[in-house]
Amino acid sequence: MSEAPLDDLRRAVYRPVRSGNALEDTTARIVQTVRLGLVAPGESLPAERELAVLYGVSRDTVREAIRELADAGWLETRRGRYGGTFVVDPVPRPTVPAAISPDELADVVALRTVLETGAARAAAERTLSAEDREVLWARHEAAAAAGGGDYRRLDTLLHLTIAELSGIPSLVPLVADNRARVNAWLDTFPLLPRNIDHSTSQHAAVVSAILAGRPDAAHAAMRDHLAGSEALLRGFLA
Repeated sequence: MSEAPLDDLRRAVYRPVRSGNALEDTTARIVQTVRLGLVAPGESLPAERELAVLYGVSRDTVREAIRELADAGWLETRRGRYGGTFVVDPVPRPTVPAAISPDELADVVALRTVLETGAARAAAERTLSAEDREVLWARHEAAAAAGGGDYRRLDTLLHLTIAELSGIPSLVPLVADNRARVNAWLDTFPLLPRNIDHSTSQHAAVVSAILAGRPDAAHAAMRDHLAGSEALLRGFLA
């Protein structure tokens, strides 16, 4: 089953960085591609030359960002014909943040609810192409079948696919940035098998509502799904 490229999502992540903090922003953007699952553990990043063009920075800046992340244990450089810069497998597990204020947590999860319930509603309101429908269902099936080590990446790709299928290109980078923050927190505590099973059934409800063209049902199903994630975040981090 083929998968259409997530063009809006890739443009959202591989976009020019701010000139004032080019190194820091380039480093953060590369980490974001990993946390969002656009480059999976064991896969290679785009070439330095391509990243420099996409981020609007010099190759020296890209090279320095890669060196920083290699030193931190996120990336490794391989030489030879099949060389390049690869994401390590497994990716280092983040430590629990020293302090997350209740206000910060509330802000991030509230924004996520607004963005992702809106994305689900908008996607359900559209007439999706056969390819769009196939890709959406394939993302759901991939997440449902994923093992613990790959679940969060494929779960993220499903959510980002829904954002892209909303038909609102400017929404995609907002969802991507928000999801990267959420993933940084989720990665600090273990996956819970029963929670994965519950999430899979909720994903099915969201996807089915979108494919059936039922905006209210898609909005409600996504709201219920996000409420579960919020409860876990508050339980582990608040």
